[in-house]
Amino acid sequence: MAETSIASVEIHGHCARGFEPVRKAFAANFTSPGEVGASVSVVQRGEVVVDLWAGHADAARSKPWSQDTLANVWSTTKGMGALVGGLLVERGLMGYAERVSHYWPEFAANGKERITIGQMFSHQAGLCGPTEPSTVEDMCNQPLMAARLAAQAPLWEPGSRSGYHALTVGVLIGELVKRITGKSIGAYFNEEIAMPFGIDFFIGLPQLEEARVAEMVPAPNASPLAAGDLNPSQAAAFRNPAPDAAAPNQRFWRAAELSSANGQGTASALARVYGALANGGTLEGKSLVTPSTIRAMTAQQISGMDEVLAMPVRWGAGYLLNVMGLYGPNEAAFGHSGWGGSFGMADPKAGLGISYVMNQMGPDLAGDVRANAIIAATYASL
Repeated sequence: MAETSIASVEIHGHCARGFEPVRKAFAANFTSPGEVGASVSVVQRGEVVVDLWAGHADAARSKPWSQDTLANVWSTTKGMGALVGGLLVERGLMGYAERVSHYWPEFAANGKERITIGQMFSHQAGLCGPTEPSTVEDMCNQPLMAARLAAQAPLWEPGSRSGYHALTVGVLIGELVKRITGKSIGAYFNEEIAMPFGIDFFIGLPQLEEARVAEMVPAPNASPLAAGDLNPSQAAAFRNPAPDAAAPNQRFWRAAELSSANGQGTASALARVYGALANGGTLEGKSLVTPSTIRAMTAQQISGMDEVLAMPVRWGAGYLLNVMGLYGPNEAAFGHSGWGGSFGMADPKAGLGISYVMNQMGPDLAGDVRANAIIAATYASL
């Protein structure tokens, strides 16, 4: 296993010839803005061409980051929740055009009876936050939050716009999966995706995996949209409850099955999944999902200015479709980014799956400078 020292940071792992710009960008992240521990992985047309890790898994810098270190990836988790949805569609267990209330009758309350599954996955349901005061602990209580969201009225006319459901989309998708399969989303993901394909990623971390988890290090200005006036949708999404950057260091958060925010995984795991999605759904000779499922998951559900993110977006069924170069130069690229800097993306045109995972959080929901550098360096290597 190759080890090199660049800018006084010991870089571990593998980097194929021609992808040296990725190694260089990865090392540079440790000097400016100052990474603690991280991993990066790139899969090109089914081949792992970059798999690097460096730094430390704790704020005290006493525990080295290893190849199998797990980190909380915040909203990058949403891409795995979207994949579960795609698998249910592929297996004929639901359809994006079907109404959520068909499977979850209580959801029809207060004018939500016509909301489709596709609208729910693409943040159009108007449930970007609970209207009843809620805590982070409440958000990790699936039955409690599912009941609250099912009972409340939408904050806007469903289908008229998107408004990022930062935490609540995980509750909504989790309940839908449970109603359809009888299993929690974490269990379904583990049984149908993670275990069969060797994907080192968890939605709901087992106690026995605790020793592998990195300590998350909050950014100095850790709350998204902390300054200025918030519209009602932003306040619901980001203030009820306010996200707690230190929550991933607590067992209650890690144990929850919140497919919007608490996934624990490696860059390698995410890159392998997205590499498969960029390669017709094939992962190391086995079909993860079919090409038609990928087309369904990434068909545009809505585009325009997002009510919560206050930026132009294009949403598929749970995936962010490339806009303004977020995921490189090709319009066909898609993926999801997480608060603090992590991301996973696929580019079917270039045959790429790319992921970055770290524990030093930055302040951004998307477009982190470290992530941008990794993406730019990957395309410079082609």
